[in-house]
Amino acid sequence: MTAVVTEPRTLPELDETDLARLDAWWRANNYLTIGQIYLQDNALLHEPLTPAHIKPRLLGHWGTSPGLSLIYAHVSRLIRYTGQQAIYLTGPGHGGPALVAAGYLEGAYTEIYPKISQDEAGMLRLFRQFSSPGGIPSHVSVTTPGSIHEGGELGYVLVHAFGAVMDNPDLLAIAVVGDGEAETGPLEGSWKGVSFLNPKHDGAVLPILHLNGAKIAGPTVLARKDPNEVRALLRGHGYDVVEVEGDDVPGMHFRFAAALGTAWRRIREIQTAAREGDWDGSRPTWPLIILRSPKGWTGPDEVDGIKVTGTWRSHQVPLSGVRDNPEHLAMLERWLKSYRPEELFDRTGAPNALIREQSPKGDLRMSATPHANGGLLTRDLDLPDFRDYALDVPRPAELRAESTRKLGELMRDIYRRNPDNFRLFCPDETNSNRLGAVFEVSDRTFMERVTPDDVKLGRDGRVVEVLSEHSCHGWLEGYNLTGRHGMFATYEAFAMVSASQTVQHGKWLQEARNLPWRAKVPSLNVLLTSTCWRNDHNGFSHQGPGLIQVVLTQHGDVARVYLPPDANCLLSVADHCFRSRSYVNLIVIDKQPQLQYLTMDEAIEHCTRGAGVWEWAGTDDGTSDPDIVLACAGDVVTMETVAAAQILKERLPGFKTRVVNIVDLMTLPRPKDHPHGMSETQFTELFTDTVDVISSFHGYLGGIHQLVHGRPDADRFHVRGFIEEGTTTTPFDMTVRNQVSRYHLVMDAINNAKRLPRGATELKAWCVAQLARHDAYIVEHLEDMPEVRDWTLADRT
Repeated sequence: MTAVVTEPRTLPELDETDLARLDAWWRANNYLTIGQIYLQDNALLHEPLTPAHIKPRLLGHWGTSPGLSLIYAHVSRLIRYTGQQAIYLTGPGHGGPALVAAGYLEGAYTEIYPKISQDEAGMLRLFRQFSSPGGIPSHVSVTTPGSIHEGGELGYVLVHAFGAVMDNPDLLAIAVVGDGEAETGPLEGSWKGVSFLNPKHDGAVLPILHLNGAKIAGPTVLARKDPNEVRALLRGHGYDVVEVEGDDVPGMHFRFAAALGTAWRRIREIQTAAREGDWDGSRPTWPLIILRSPKGWTGPDEVDGIKVTGTWRSHQVPLSGVRDNPEHLAMLERWLKSYRPEELFDRTGAPNALIREQSPKGDLRMSATPHANGGLLTRDLDLPDFRDYALDVPRPAELRAESTRKLGELMRDIYRRNPDNFRLFCPDETNSNRLGAVFEVSDRTFMERVTPDDVKLGRDGRVVEVLSEHSCHGWLEGYNLTGRHGMFATYEAFAMVSASQTVQHGKWLQEARNLPWRAKVPSLNVLLTSTCWRNDHNGFSHQGPGLIQVVLTQHGDVARVYLPPDANCLLSVADHCFRSRSYVNLIVIDKQPQLQYLTMDEAIEHCTRGAGVWEWAGTDDGTSDPDIVLACAGDVVTMETVAAAQILKERLPGFKTRVVNIVDLMTLPRPKDHPHGMSETQFTELFTDTVDVISSFHGYLGGIHQLVHGRPDADRFHVRGFIEEGTTTTPFDMTVRNQVSRYHLVMDAINNAKRLPRGATELKAWCVAQLARHDAYIVEHLEDMPEVRDWTLADRT
């Protein structure tokens, strides 16, 4: 999407009238921030402060808040003059009371929560709800209007900001990086976002590195470095550094206003040049502001003779024991009165005219921007019919294909039909994961130097590859939360690098479901491929299905886990996920050639049910309970289960086996435990109530036990899955090492069946011999790796 360049209104230099508005708003915001931390009564100090007015438990973070409020005030002035659409992301999310106060002063908070009215009674409710049971948390949470970034787990503010502005040309993301946050691995790796931002069709990110000197219990690295080193570091990342430092007022207002104006004008120059054709295509040098202000600025300078402002002691609650310490109580009263609240709020407690004039109007208020409630802006994807990409499967378990190639073809055409509303994010593995068809319509995006040797790499590309799971995951989150669609595809084992981000996003979506004003957003779609069972060349380090277990523990209103066994099921699942809203959809399927089982019509029916009996694979005629149920969830273990059923069919005629494949893992719990949980009747139809179930599972064994808890006689489920046994080996050897091979499954079936037919003992002995033969073969051919690798899963019978 190429934005239409409109001539912005100019941003004038700060004059005395604007200074009065800015300073009044800043003082009011600081006052409200402190009130949330300390006060449960006497909100406007109409009477002398007493211990009864103080909360019994003091929680919150003051240290970063005045700096966050200063930035917010100045960006609001920029918006008011220029009409710039902006979103405000705070890396130090524990400055939550400052952002809640900002939304309150702008009026958006009262519009969403009418009981928090703009009068003294509403202000008191604002104070009492903060960090209180049944109230709001101390961070910039999903309950905070204008937020898409919680900030409690540090490190993600820049990736969320860059994701928010991709294909969002009119948006400016203000990303405040805390100097404690700047020490985290994800943040250290996210400065490179400018290498992927195209000023022609993307918006802009303005990072503001907020160096206030300290974190919770000591100094920060960047605050103690020589400023020249910090400046050189950021210039090396590709930024034009603008610096502001001090603690004097009004001097800091004038200096920050000038710095913000310089940065904004530079952003507009970059965008105008790119969008009007006066651009050579090279990566712009985007502006970045370093703000050095004291931690706990405007708070108590010393407490009990110990320095507080400008040190780590102001990080949380600088005055403690206020109820029991008259001197501290008096200090708090002087501190609150230093902001002159009588000048800021009228007799009813409402913000005065000066403060109201400082705020932008309507949706331009950062606490009311629809970009922070992205479901309001979401457009449905124009999806092709996934049936058009079907594999022709004449008979089950004969055709081999790389299933994810079909998904790549589907996404290729999603890109074609949605040129500004869909992106794939992948850590340098798009081709490796067999999704390379997308390169037929889009290059990889890259704003750094391109050479003639590069392939499918260019500034106008919209496939996003960077070798950082944190960045890919975070960019997609920002993209989703501002209303656009996409997928994060990665190797299965390394999804654990960003697993905590998956958890945090799930928590955000879960809480958003409880807020009627939060519109549903496109789901976070995660594709895991290059899986543990087929990572035979990379070895043990690449073998780990841990993200499944992580997502299983998330709330049922949010979490979805799909294990499609073949290409047609994958297409059906992907179509469903791309259409869904406000879920974490985890899709797990390998990229290597694998057996194909179902026609497209069969796959649609199977995926709609979530689990079903594969009559062609077993010997169960449905007239009575089988002797054993063989259940499977995952592509490789499905292949082994089908092979085990074939062995039983051939060698134990009359032994009744039922094969159940599970594609939607969340159908296994009871309906009261998960919305997708199948009914008791459906569960019985698949698994009976009494027959033992041999369950082969892609992930860790405990996952299935967790899911079937509470089902009839859950102890009859005997699970085999990944047990952390791996190395550089053959695919079939992985199933042997983890005891989920066809031979293990056959022996389990015999050991747990209530009726043993003639020949069962001999079949067990044969299975033991096959496993011994396998072990001998591996040892014998250890140095002849090509021959060993030819001995694949489906070749052994």
